Amino acid sequence: MSLIFKKIISSIIQIVGFSVIPFIWWANTAHKECEFFEWLGFKRIPEAKRRKTVIWTAGITIAFLLLSVFILKILQDVNTAGSEFSGLGLKAIPSILIYAILSTALPEEIFFRGFLLKRVSNRFGFAAGNIVQALVFGLLHGVMFFSSVGVIKAIVITLFTGLVGWLMGYVNERIADGSILPSLIIHSLANILTGLFSSFFMN
Repeated sequence: MSLIFKKIISSIIQIVGFSVIPFIWWANTAHKECEFFEWLGFKRIPEAKRRKTVIWTAGITIAFLLLSVFILKILQDVNTAGSEFSGLGLKAIPSILIYAILSTALPEEIFFRGFLLKRVSNRFGFAAGNIVQALVFGLLHGVMFFSSVGVIKAIVITLFTGLVGWLMGYVNERIADGSILPSLIIHSLANILTGLFSSFFMN
């Protein structure tokens, strides 16, 4: 099976998997109020807030990219999803784009910033909601590598990934009026650039 086909199949599975709980929740609580994607935060950013959103998005993207390169160094001897691109160069670019946007960024943003953050915030306030989604986001990434890198590195991955998750939640809700487009862009760009880094500079 070609790499690009594998990534397409993986993307479908990831998007459906991460959307099931949000969709059921929406269908039972909010389907009469708004469309599913609007409920998740797929909406335009108000014009008055776009300039500030762009600045924040650029800054967090740079931070996320630096973090991702740092984590790649920690995981250089560990097989990860990005390891499939190592040394492939230009021919890996289509697969990297599918992986970065559709397999990881989109499904994770749907669940963490589109669903979990908004639902917890509605019940307990933004501060609690943002901490909860960031913590779960960080733990998801840390636990994946616990057996491969040990406790200390897994904790570092959890903390740094959680911090970026918190920043993405902040820019969405406090800067972009609840739109999840900023975090989707941040997440996608960071994944694309780290995929390219793996493809061209890691063997």
